[in-house]
Amino acid sequence: MNIKRFFTWAGFIVLVGLIIWGLILAEMKSSSRDSNGIPPDKILETDHIRGDWNASVTLLEYGDLQCPACAIYYPIIEQLMTDLGSSTLRFVFRHFPLGQHINSISAAYAAESAEEQGKFWDMYKLLYERQISWESSSDPKSIFVGYAKEIGLDETKFLADFGSEKAKNRINADRSGGVKAGVDSTPTFFVNGKQIKDIRSYDEFKKIINDAIPKVSF
Repeated sequence: MNIKRFFTWAGFIVLVGLIIWGLILAEMKSSSRDSNGIPPDKILETDHIRGDWNASVTLLEYGDLQCPACAIYYPIIEQLMTDLGSSTLRFVFRHFPLGQHINSISAAYAAESAEEQGKFWDMYKLLYERQISWESSSDPKSIFVGYAKEIGLDETKFLADFGSEKAKNRINADRSGGVKAGVDSTPTFFVNGKQIKDIRSYDEFKKIINDAIPKVSF
């Protein structure tokens, strides 16, 4: 074997080895995350909640308002709420902004500012439905002010609450609780406190929730 061919094969073997090692590390990380067994923090009345407090099933999402995958799941959650009803499904949203999304924190601030005027879910809806309009903006705050006006918020108060200590503490607490529960990506869903993964369709999601409804025995 000549020297050139030797080094070609050696480089190929090293590359394959690195790929295998990367897969092993990823699997180790996944296994560690799956086995921590720590449930998310208890749902509180101060959480962002839709549906009845005593609903049969609680669906908790740790989400990033700039996350494209979260935006894809948004209409699925809306459809689940419509089809299953508020007495069956309680939906809880907690913030988990990711560092690679440059406007995620600003979007979370906008949602929390809207919360101060009782319209968190109105802002949440606009942020997901129009994500493409603000995700790359160098001035997302001005866009969010427009959304605030659209949903009938007081602009002065909205701006005063934007990025407040209360909002920062809320977002940080949500994220810290998520990290403790093993969350490292968005969206991450929990059904009745159990993390669920790899949901590929609305029907699959609906089945998981229906299976979680307590069975009544006579």
